[in-house]
Amino acid sequence: MRGLVSVRLLALISVVSVLSLIPPGAAVAQGSAEGQSDVMIRTSLTAESARPAAGEQTTLAVVMQPQDGWHGYWKQPGSVGLAPQFDWQLPDGVTVGEPAYPVPETLLIDDLMNHVYEHPYAILVPLNVPDHLGEGTTIPIRVDLQYLACREDACIPERATLSTQLSVGDGAASPRHQSDFDHWRQALPRPLGARATYEHTGDRIRIAIPLPASVKLEQPHLFVANDEAVDPAARQNFSRQGDELIVETAAGETLPQPLEAVVTLAGGTGLAFQADAGSLPAPVANGHATNDSAEEKRTSGTVGVMLTALFGAIAGGILLNVMPCVFPILSLKVLSLARLSGGPREARREALAYTAGVVGVCILLGAGILALRAAGAQVGWAFQLQEPRVIVGLTLLMTAIAFNLAGLFELGGFNGGAQLAEKGGATGAFWTGVLAAFVATPCSGPFMATALGAAIWLPPLAALTIFAGLGLGIALPFLVLGYFPALSRKLPRPGPWMQSVRHALAIPMFVTALALLWVLGQQLSSDGVVATLAVVMLLAAGLWLTGLRQRSGKRGSWGPSVCTAVVALSAGWFIPAAFPQSSDSPLLGAADESRQSLSFDETRLDELREQNTPLFVYFTADWCVTCQVNEKSAIDRQTTRAAFQQAGVTTMVGDWTNGDPAITAFLNRHDRTGVPLYLWYAPGAEKPTMLPQWLTPTLLTDLVTG
Repeated sequence: MRGLVSVRLLALISVVSVLSLIPPGAAVAQGSAEGQSDVMIRTSLTAESARPAAGEQTTLAVVMQPQDGWHGYWKQPGSVGLAPQFDWQLPDGVTVGEPAYPVPETLLIDDLMNHVYEHPYAILVPLNVPDHLGEGTTIPIRVDLQYLACREDACIPERATLSTQLSVGDGAASPRHQSDFDHWRQALPRPLGARATYEHTGDRIRIAIPLPASVKLEQPHLFVANDEAVDPAARQNFSRQGDELIVETAAGETLPQPLEAVVTLAGGTGLAFQADAGSLPAPVANGHATNDSAEEKRTSGTVGVMLTALFGAIAGGILLNVMPCVFPILSLKVLSLARLSGGPREARREALAYTAGVVGVCILLGAGILALRAAGAQVGWAFQLQEPRVIVGLTLLMTAIAFNLAGLFELGGFNGGAQLAEKGGATGAFWTGVLAAFVATPCSGPFMATALGAAIWLPPLAALTIFAGLGLGIALPFLVLGYFPALSRKLPRPGPWMQSVRHALAIPMFVTALALLWVLGQQLSSDGVVATLAVVMLLAAGLWLTGLRQRSGKRGSWGPSVCTAVVALSAGWFIPAAFPQSSDSPLLGAADESRQSLSFDETRLDELREQNTPLFVYFTADWCVTCQVNEKSAIDRQTTRAAFQQAGVTTMVGDWTNGDPAITAFLNRHDRTGVPLYLWYAPGAEKPTMLPQWLTPTLLTDLVTG
């Protein structure tokens, strides 16, 4: 170990010596990469806001672009190398914070471990603007940057002088750079939120990192930011002990307090954490506890969590039946019970088939979530409605059902398996259950979110049981009607009233199709919505021609519908790719302005918490009925906005409509697999308060006035 330190010390002395010989004018850039064709790593300086507000903070990005085959270094470069050195020249009162580095990569050369970046990256630096500066005041920013550019056979010390000029203003982010800063922040390690513990024994160090056992690892690596705390080139052994990840490696010559590090997970993501000195349990074989009583306690705890989550899932599924997502479809099946002629046996058969369809879809969706998460993807409940193609397909299906209920055409020409809601039969009941479950999953209500949040951390078999419980809850009302003849007999007898009810049920189906189009409008451009309406009209024309042929008794009545359906579905598949939503969509901008809120950004969230700013953070999606109701009834109200403004509350919104891995990971850390999620961060509080899923205006105003 001492020999390795000596090698590194000699390397650093050589590098610093060479740096001191570089003339000050070498590789100079004025806030851009222009004129740097002769350097191995091009550099530039970018500000997130060209008009930062007085008394607030903005972010600077030192952008590094290595040429092919070259690399730069992390803040702790590894066995050899040199971290970037910053010398800032700032006006009086203007200060910068600690640079934030993206998750680094490993590069092993001749038994020397390097912590490097081989692709373009950005180092983010917070810039603090004093509150005494008046609007329009110029803020010149300059930094003298020294860094090392290396490849396997050579290293070149380089210098750059970067500068930019800001002026005090409203603090709005520059639209031209916002997407770049979003991308750069995605590359930063996520704060773990819980402190780790390390134990130093002899020449070894063991670190216990709080991390649920279900979190997937893929070639993990520990990057320690403290110099000489560990041997960067030493072998790292990873093991699991319950919900702790244990890392053991060769210790260095210092005992940092605290130890700062980043551990990489699957997909190149990383978790930043701090570890305090302490004692760790003795190592156990294969990373599993051998104490029988401890194992029994864990097993008992898992069973308790599973049972609680199962009952919550069943209760949540029952409540979904009154949601606009499910109620129209359930009404169709209740209507079909009223005209059954096969007696109790047929009713029970349909009820079981409907239940099988609902439970089967819930299990398949749950299995899909678990499989995708095991593969490293960040997905959550209702992930299928984050795919615009699914929305287009559901819109076509709902429109066809609505026109059938309205009497435009009849399903009599199809075989029994296609009669989803219009006619009875076990096959029809099964597919109606499939449809009900598929459109029910975006809804999230009381009991359900907690249950599904627990499910993703349970073993696979237990998790699938929770998903099956949700399906059972959705199907339970129809199952009860099918199995209790006394309740079924209270249904009205068949008669002309059924045709009137059938036509009336077309209205909520059309409303459901309209709601899906609105969701699609949040995912695609306006041209994409118009194109979707065109394929809907094409399908409607085919169904109309089918109805005409049916009423005239012509053969092959389904020909027009089949042809138009094939064309509509084929065109619908390509619509999302042809008409993606523009990043500067006026609709999105208007929504953000009306809410007077920030888009979710975990780094910004941490910054605001450090400033003791009261925060209301919520996560929503355009296809989430509960979310929309809460926003209209409690969040987007004048009384709530006035109370928040008076108390200086910052609102941060996470839009999960199209899916977002950062939001999904954040939801998972709060035991949620879907939206909504509402968090209140009181000034100075260590942890947020999780609010209920049904909000009231008084609940929100009481947060700041109570």
